Amino acid sequence: MASVNAMDGVSETQTGTGSDKKPADEADLLTVPDGWKEAPFTKEDNPRGMLEESSFATLFPKYREAYLKDCWPLVEKALGEMYVKASLDLIEGSMTVCTTKKTFDPYIIIRARDLIKLLARSVPFEQAVRILQDDVACDIIKIGTLVRNRERFVKRRQRLIGPKGSTLKALELLTNCYVMVQGNTVSALGPFNGLKEVRKVVMDTMKNIHPIYNIKTLMIKRELSKDPELRVQNWERFLPKFRHKNLTKRKEPRKKSVKKEYTPFPPQQPDSQVDKELASGEFFLRESVKKRAKMAEIKVKQAEALTKKQEQRKKAFIPPKEKPLLKKTKAPVEGKLDIEAIKAKVKKAKTKKLGAPPVSPAPPVTSSTNKKKKTKGKS
Repeated sequence: MASVNAMDGVSETQTGTGSDKKPADEADLLTVPDGWKEAPFTKEDNPRGMLEESSFATLFPKYREAYLKDCWPLVEKALGEMYVKASLDLIEGSMTVCTTKKTFDPYIIIRARDLIKLLARSVPFEQAVRILQDDVACDIIKIGTLVRNRERFVKRRQRLIGPKGSTLKALELLTNCYVMVQGNTVSALGPFNGLKEVRKVVMDTMKNIHPIYNIKTLMIKRELSKDPELRVQNWERFLPKFRHKNLTKRKEPRKKSVKKEYTPFPPQQPDSQVDKELASGEFFLRESVKKRAKMAEIKVKQAEALTKKQEQRKKAFIPPKEKPLLKKTKAPVEGKLDIEAIKAKVKKAKTKKLGAPPVSPAPPVTSSTNKKKKTKGKS
């Protein structure tokens, strides 16, 4: 009984102290204060170390062998600070990481596994070593099976990179992530929120949505997050809405078959030759009369065919229409002729010669020249 009373007293004191304090706002509890960082995991948190050994291995392509051989001492040094052992097997083409007795962080083996995965996917060591930090994560997105056609896959992958890597660089600046497009995978390294946006952009690009639309949305979100008043509000009214326009229309057939209405009853049977003769009354005629009627029809058809053949033969003997050789000239307009003008034209034509300079008039004969001629004649 005493223990029960004691418990009642404790509960009363607890409830009393709780009633004095004001309830905390949910928005304050959900939001992380600016500049807050989680305390790093140190050796004091786990002084006894690990009980069991954990290891991970991954294969790497042949073209990465030379680079990994050069940078492997740096990998061993970075993992040695966390008491993780790393080994490189060039014969099998594999990398292995495993914990030791001195390893105190239980999650460091997962980060070491991600490190060797990034190195195998052509991520440089300077960027891949950042995965050992607490606030950095990685995401390897497989895009090889998202598009069946190989040419279409290459075009969309190039669209993600952009001209001279401009689209990829803009995505890295907006998400604070390092993005590497290699083969059939996209490797991303950075904070958790940025990795989420990178995956969305990559998947939308493979679904034939241009990355510039998502980049524009990210730019607007970045500006809105700077305003403390707009952090709590809904941003749908600020974000652009892009409609998917299907410009390529399916080719429709020229002859469209119209489906008839379904009826449970079968169609009516066509009339036989006997039914037609009964309807016209030919069935009751004699055979001689039927033969005469048939012969008359045949003769009419033969006459029509003969006239058509004769018309075709006559077409060859019809002369074609000839065009007139001389063109019709307009009759001269009756009126008074200007004789003086015609004379001037003729005189002008005489003075001019084709390709020669105009003829200058002869100089007038003087009296001195006449006297010279007379003296010559006397002598």
